[in-house]
Amino acid sequence: MENKKKTTVFQLAVESTPDIKIGFRDGLQALGTNAQRITAQNTRKLEGSVDIDACTQSLYPNEARWDYAVGYDKKAYFFEVHPADTSNVKEMIKKAEWLNKWLTQKAPALNSLAANKVLYWIASGRQKILPNSPQHRKLSQSKIQLISNCKLPL
Repeated sequence: MENKKKTTVFQLAVESTPDIKIGFRDGLQALGTNAQRITAQNTRKLEGSVDIDACTQSLYPNEARWDYAVGYDKKAYFFEVHPADTSNVKEMIKKAEWLNKWLTQKAPALNSLAANKVLYWIASGRQKILPNSPQHRKLSQSKIQLISNCKLPL
C-alpha cells in the first residue's frame, strides 16, 4: 500500500496561487539555509513552505519582494530574513507593503490563512534597532515584528 501524504490547507493555498504554485516544499525546505532560524513546537503541524521571493523574482523584478511563507497548524506565517539596522526599516516596510498588496490581489487563499496579520522580520545578524526607537515604532505600525529567531506558533 502506498503511503501518500495528505495535502494540507497551506499546500492547497500555495498551489492555487499562479505566481507561486510550483514553489511549495515540504517542511521548511523552501527556506534553504535560513530554515535553521525557525523551529516548531510540534513538527507534525508544519505544513510546508514557499520561497515567495524566488518564485516571483521574474514576475516582479523591480519590486521589493518578501521572502517566505511557512504553513503551521492551518495558518500561514510570513518571514523576511534581512540585516536589522535602522537603515533597513524603510526597505522592510516597502517589502511588507508589496506582500500585503500581492496577497490581496494575487494570493487570496494564502492571505486567508495569515496568522495574526503580522509579518516577521528575522534579523540575519545582530539586531540593531532599539525597542523604543522611532524605527521600531514604524515597524509596529506596519505590523512587522522584528525577531532574532522563531519558534512556531508565534
